[in-house]
Amino acid sequence: MNGEFITKINEILNQVVLGTPLYKWAFALLIFLLFLLFRKIFSHIIVNSIKAVVSKTKTTIDDKVLSMIESPLRFLFIVIGLWIALDIINLKADITQHTVKSLFIILVFWIFYNGVNVFSPDIFKFAQKFGKDLAQEVGIFLIKSIKTFIFILAVLAVLQEWGINVTALIASLGIGGLAIALAAKDTAANLFGGLTILADKSLKIGEWVKVGSVEGIVEDIGMRTTKIRTFEKSLITVPNQYIANNPIENFSRRNIRRIKMTIGVVYDTPADAVRKIVRDIKSMLEQHPDVAQDQAIVVYFDEFADSSLNIFILFYANTSNWLEYVQIKQDINLKIMDIVEKNGSSFAFPSRSIYVEKLPES
Repeated sequence: MNGEFITKINEILNQVVLGTPLYKWAFALLIFLLFLLFRKIFSHIIVNSIKAVVSKTKTTIDDKVLSMIESPLRFLFIVIGLWIALDIINLKADITQHTVKSLFIILVFWIFYNGVNVFSPDIFKFAQKFGKDLAQEVGIFLIKSIKTFIFILAVLAVLQEWGINVTALIASLGIGGLAIALAAKDTAANLFGGLTILADKSLKIGEWVKVGSVEGIVEDIGMRTTKIRTFEKSLITVPNQYIANNPIENFSRRNIRRIKMTIGVVYDTPADAVRKIVRDIKSMLEQHPDVAQDQAIVVYFDEFADSSLNIFILFYANTSNWLEYVQIKQDINLKIMDIVEKNGSSFAFPSRSIYVEKLPES
């Protein structure tokens, strides 16, 4: 009975699936699962032990190196387990070799990619050489550029591993290559547009700007586009080429804000009262703590309008903050109302008087 059972088991295990005996499939799966177990042990025991050691050292280089290689090393166990498993099931040798080598290439470039993230504070520190005001923008630009370069190199290396001559491939594209070059024209224009923005220091992250019809707060300056958050809280992505070729109004870089208005008082206001209103408003503005005293303060009786005597007022608020600006404007408006009322006048509103020379006889 036992002999028949063993024979039956042997028959099952020797059944061929996709050209490989079933027992080899089972052994390959067992090996792969074993390496997954090794990966778990490495993650929870060995890595934590190494972290405990490097955290006690005075330098931070070892911590950064460990952060760079930790995830790729965990993936390395999967690659090795897959390599052995594929070898056991006698998969075509060329495919196995190319697959495993490609994964190793990805692992190497993965480490470099992680290195960009780990050493990003040092990149930002280097970016300060271009000016402290632009350190954040230049740093982000450099990080994105390096990551893109690493990704492109990784793709080219994998293609080369599979026997694809990258140089010949690009050269053989012909018309397709011309189309790609034409498509890349806008990308190149946007890239140089981004460099122009950084070089000119025309805008920074966090600033309130207006470019064309787009107005809002700059959230990100990328290699190809700049993201602006509007005051309606929608995010607009603007090509750098568009920003570089259009006027940029940067509201955050003004230290004062102009306030310009025209008030109209009623026509029956005496001339002396108008003079007094003009003098009192100008005196109030000259003594107001939130009005820029080094800028022009203009208050004049300006014109005889259709239904009012108009007084022109121009001055500058000592702030660039919008909320502070409207608070200052409100305070000054209320003070102007008090001055007009104190001088026995009132504000005019559009009106029209009709004079009838003769009433019809009843």
